[in-house]
Amino acid sequence: MSTRTFTLGTRGSRLALVQTEEVLRELRRHHPGREFQVKVIKTRGDVDTVTPLLTLGRGVFSSEIERELQDRRIDLAVHSLKDLPGTLPSGLTIAALPERADPRDVLVSRSGAVLAKLASGALVGTSSPRRTALVMEVRPDLCTEPVRGNVDTRVRKVMAGEYDALVLAAAGLLRLGQADVVTEYLDPERFIPAIGQGTLAVEIREDDAELVDLLRSLDHGPTRMATTAERSFLRHVGGGCKAPVAAYATAHGGAVRLRGLVASPDGARVYRRVLEAPVAEAETVGVRLVQALEAAGAKDLLARESAA
Repeated sequence: MSTRTFTLGTRGSRLALVQTEEVLRELRRHHPGREFQVKVIKTRGDVDTVTPLLTLGRGVFSSEIERELQDRRIDLAVHSLKDLPGTLPSGLTIAALPERADPRDVLVSRSGAVLAKLASGALVGTSSPRRTALVMEVRPDLCTEPVRGNVDTRVRKVMAGEYDALVLAAAGLLRLGQADVVTEYLDPERFIPAIGQGTLAVEIREDDAELVDLLRSLDHGPTRMATTAERSFLRHVGGGCKAPVAAYATAHGGAVRLRGLVASPDGARVYRRVLEAPVAEAETVGVRLVQALEAAGAKDLLARESAA
């Protein structure tokens, strides 16, 4: 056995550190005696907590960590998969996708009202164009406003009355032990989650054969197949697209079922489609789903938002 100490890179938020510890526990369980250490890295999204995420662009929570990986200052990186762009930098690969946590979005409301029962004109905080569009689709009488900050900060803003409600990922709250603040779990069949939501990704250099071997024990087959389909959709829906998009897949019984949507920013137009294919076609089903949504009427919307 090599005496190498492996350095894990991560963001410094409480959630990021909890997620990294989750990966570390599994590594130590499967590979007792191996040495690991953690390095905290600040990303653009951590430094700039004011600018809307859409303005900051892709890779806002991952680019700096990936640069450390490419420069060999760390050996592996732990990300939320939804933070990773569809195409990784040259020489990097996702070596492990542990079993997915709850992929759903949740509503946290100060009054305890579910989405359908919020008072008309209530202010809902979210920095996600997808969540904004889906909230406005079902409740066009509500107001939405961007909210930045880590999970704890956003929840505090709701409880302090800055917002009437908040929409965010279930997985983050559950990993932080804050399930008690959840008012409503939103149905993923209609409120389709973000691509990769609930999934952790362990990224390494492609040429690191030792880590490739070590990380096989952490990779969860059904999660990999499902997120392969989702990320294929992400890559083919359009690199410059600013339209709200989503894709969520499940893999079981040798098949992958992929749900996807494209929406207008105000939620007035929402196109949804569902496709199923053998798991061996997880990559191509994402392409076919984009084509199905374009045929349904989303093509002009995608083109307009890409050009914006």
